[in-house]
Amino acid sequence: MTNPQFADIILPLAVRGRFTYMIPEGMCGIVKPGVRVMVQFGGKNLYSGIVCNVHETAPDIRNVKSIITVSGDIPLINELQLKLWLWISEYYLCCEGEVMKAALPSEESFNTYKPRLESFIKLSGSYTEDELNAILDNLARAPRQQETLSAYIRLSGYSSGSAIVPVSRQFLLSEARSSSNILDALTGKGILSSESIMVSRIAEEGNFKEQVKELSEAQRIAYEAVVKQFAEKEIVLLHGVTSSGKTEIYIHLIEEQLKLGKQVLYMLPEIALTTQIILRLKKHFGAVTGVYHSRFSDPEKVEIWKRVADNDKVNGYRLILGVRSSLFLPFSNLGLIIIDEEHDGSYKQHDPAPRYHARDSAIMLAALHKAKTLLGSASPSVESYNNAVNGKYGLAVLKERYGLIRLPDIIIANTREAYRKKLMVSHFTPELLQAMDEALGKNEQIILFQNRRGFSPYIECSECGWIPVCIQCAVNLTYHKGIGKLVCHYCGYTTGMPSKCGNCHSSGMVTKGFGTEKIEDEIKIVFPAARVVRMDQDTTRNKNSFSKIIKAFEERRIDILIGTQMISKGLDFENLTVVGVLNADNLLNYPDFRAHERSFQLMEQVSGRAGRRQKQGKVVIQTSDPVNRIIRLVLRHDYEGMFRMQAEERVTFNYPPFCRMVKINIRHKDRALLNHFADILGRDLKEIFGKRILGPEYPLISQVQLWYIKTILIKIEREKPQGKAKQLIIDAIERVEKEKGASSLKIGVDVDPY
Repeated sequence: MTNPQFADIILPLAVRGRFTYMIPEGMCGIVKPGVRVMVQFGGKNLYSGIVCNVHETAPDIRNVKSIITVSGDIPLINELQLKLWLWISEYYLCCEGEVMKAALPSEESFNTYKPRLESFIKLSGSYTEDELNAILDNLARAPRQQETLSAYIRLSGYSSGSAIVPVSRQFLLSEARSSSNILDALTGKGILSSESIMVSRIAEEGNFKEQVKELSEAQRIAYEAVVKQFAEKEIVLLHGVTSSGKTEIYIHLIEEQLKLGKQVLYMLPEIALTTQIILRLKKHFGAVTGVYHSRFSDPEKVEIWKRVADNDKVNGYRLILGVRSSLFLPFSNLGLIIIDEEHDGSYKQHDPAPRYHARDSAIMLAALHKAKTLLGSASPSVESYNNAVNGKYGLAVLKERYGLIRLPDIIIANTREAYRKKLMVSHFTPELLQAMDEALGKNEQIILFQNRRGFSPYIECSECGWIPVCIQCAVNLTYHKGIGKLVCHYCGYTTGMPSKCGNCHSSGMVTKGFGTEKIEDEIKIVFPAARVVRMDQDTTRNKNSFSKIIKAFEERRIDILIGTQMISKGLDFENLTVVGVLNADNLLNYPDFRAHERSFQLMEQVSGRAGRRQKQGKVVIQTSDPVNRIIRLVLRHDYEGMFRMQAEERVTFNYPPFCRMVKINIRHKDRALLNHFADILGRDLKEIFGKRILGPEYPLISQVQLWYIKTILIKIEREKPQGKAKQLIIDAIERVEKEKGASSLKIGVDVDPY
């Protein structure tokens, strides 16, 4: 009799640790790391978990439960994925179960996944040319059947002796302008036959291969610098100005890896950016190229998952373009990870856990595969550039635009002065209006950037100053004119537009500030003949919204595109010559130690959209503080100056990259109990970390969805052991969670929070 075997299992729960179950004799050899199993946890709850270890060491408990069922003998997760899950849970102080929930498509979609079948039509047998002509002649009295058969022959390319090629039934009906009854008649006569064929759920447009282009002299030098640095370093930062042709360098590096039989992950921060680049990559690399993001349905995600796992087969994906969740795909042979726009804050997951940073997690994924990582940006994060100048990363520089196109001419428009002189038209300065008027007169295109969606950030009583706020969150409600509602952008609560003040009952409610929706309304008044479209979260909720808007702009069916930060990154439009930044002050005055870095990056990135081909672009930045240091640096495109300024400030005040930060969010629906438990945790941590603790204190938004919030910020010196410090934090949290009355307390940890 063999010794009993046990399996350590990760369950999709926010509970620390793995759970050990006995493997029934009949499942021995089938249950192995990476397979999915069904187990009972707690009372009668059944969960689907992932096996991470098989062994013969019985757990120190009396009654060990057994695995109930196992989903096949092929591992769903490979060993390197399990190692990545463990690293993310340890580094970001979350549970492996939380990583599992973020990493996998929904449980139901793996269990119920079925290949997509589509009906195809083909000839029922081989025919000579004379036989086909005779059949067509015999159909002369049924002209619609004759036309449909002729359409099939044309679409399939069939000729005497050639292979019989099936044609999609739907496509044939459309091209022949035929009907199902006519097709059924042809199949009934035995001329055509029908069969079901497995097809992809993923659109495969653009699957034709094009030769990789030759690099310009500047691109070649940068490319060779990257290759040389990779000989010595695992990570290289490519610092290339906007429109310098970084993507072409990426394509050359991808080509090398695919020739070696390796997989490549190409990461971008926004779904919107995948639309243009996926077509460009498919031109070069064909059907081995796939894309992955959250807008795909669960069955589509499962198909992509399977095709990444099958990378060495005919239908497998070897090059994946994706946003942050793409790093969880089942790669088995990665050679290179490219992280484009590496500075972008969208790579950071904030809620729910795991609160991972996709850039840093991807670097670890590359290390697990012994692959290389290339970081690319026109305005790198202070952390990455600091690592490069200190020699931890390699550094390659590309300082000129492709084709020697000049960087855009930047104009600083003083809104304070324009308002004083009564020269403003709505929210537009004379400088911006003139630039737009000139561009429209030349049939050129314009982008207007305003990093607030909605019509108005809030409404206010003109008599007493009362402002409607969310009933669940400590935030003002944003007015959305299109739906006629006030909306909370934190919890989604909506209410109607009040006809009178909730305090003094005055009817003088007025809108304050402006968002993208208001800009759209007012631009249509100023330029009534212009074709105006808005791109923000409200207009891009549907799966294909991004691509439709971008395609319309590329095809010059839009004159003015208004949007939030999603329009600022990586998009390439030939006819775009004017960019307007409508309110730089909102960016600069945000209460965050990264505000100036992010302001520079956003303005530099959005400026880079202008004049990317043969015409020099023009950028108008509207601000009430034209002498602001960051704005002057943007004016000169002086990234190094911004980096030096930020580095000096952060050394002085001990902020990243010169320390590590951990933020603890403590939440409770009872304000008094929140204060009580926050004080206990704060005192405990101060005994351990001393003056490195800031708080507990209420954040800027102190209540969300009826939960009151307090935060504690911990600064940890980079030279101190990170693992030990993090374990001390977890121990302190667990002590508070065991306090009497703490069952309704929620504590979340955010490592590298900003």
